[in-house]
Amino acid sequence: NEGNEYLKEKNYKKAVVAYTEALKKKCEDAELNAVLHTNRGAAQFYLGNYRSALNDAIQAKKLKPTHLKAIIRGALCHMELKNFSEAIAWCEEGLQIDSKEKKLVETRAKADKLKSWRGLFWRSELISPLVGQGRAVMGIALLCERNIKLVLEPSSEEEEISDGLAELSIDGFHSDNATGAKVHLDADGNLHWPVLFLYPEHEQTDFIAAFHENSRFIDHLMVMFAELPPWDLEQKYLPSNIELYFEDEERSEMHKLNPEHTLLQVLQHQRYFVKAGTPTVLAFVKRSPFSKKYFSGKKVHRL
Repeated sequence: NEGNEYLKEKNYKKAVVAYTEALKKKCEDAELNAVLHTNRGAAQFYLGNYRSALNDAIQAKKLKPTHLKAIIRGALCHMELKNFSEAIAWCEEGLQIDSKEKKLVETRAKADKLKSWRGLFWRSELISPLVGQGRAVMGIALLCERNIKLVLEPSSEEEEISDGLAELSIDGFHSDNATGAKVHLDADGNLHWPVLFLYPEHEQTDFIAAFHENSRFIDHLMVMFAELPPWDLEQKYLPSNIELYFEDEERSEMHKLNPEHTLLQVLQHQRYFVKAGTPTVLAFVKRSPFSKKYFSGKKVHRL
């Protein structure tokens, strides 16, 4: 009830805390737990934490497969994350339950349109040497100068165009992240990147839309955690108590970052690959039981 009140007041951070406390009670009523996950997902969605919101929608659907609100929320999360094929699948699942559900019908149509448009857009970049390719080459050149490595992950339908130009928009180097933020070059010739912070222990995310390549991670942590986040109920996430890592997926290895390093220094690491145009780092509490368990069995390169 407290969470519902906060949701009505649009106090989404407090709503997340309230629903989390409710879930911690581990009630055996599956339907109630489905509602709690769905409502917490709604609060997370409005805070822009789309991955956390999606995780709640997934949990709610597991508890109650016919819960339409959870299915709608999951479809909307996939839309925000630009996962148009997944959004379509969630919509179709919901429409099997209620074929006239307006929100699902609208989202399904929008996802179809955007999926088709994105495919056409990527292809137009490859066949337009005067407009698309010229700027694409400029974008790739900026990365080559800095020794930054890019990984592209086209869908199965687009595998035939998997080269560096696929991640470039007409306006410059493009990041296909949840908010649509783009890497941009300032007047002084410096790149500003969208950067995603993941907190695996709490399934939370932070997003910095324009992280200057010469800014240090510690400076951002000081700002981000000047106030403790509502999900940090144990008050462990202090700037001095946070460790940052990136994952080398190809080798299934973890690399610890020096928070005193700049974003550019991290991106230039020989095993750092920028995925989908958005650098990503994982944050853990030093020597926490969760981090010990998380790193168990993994090869970790520490400072």
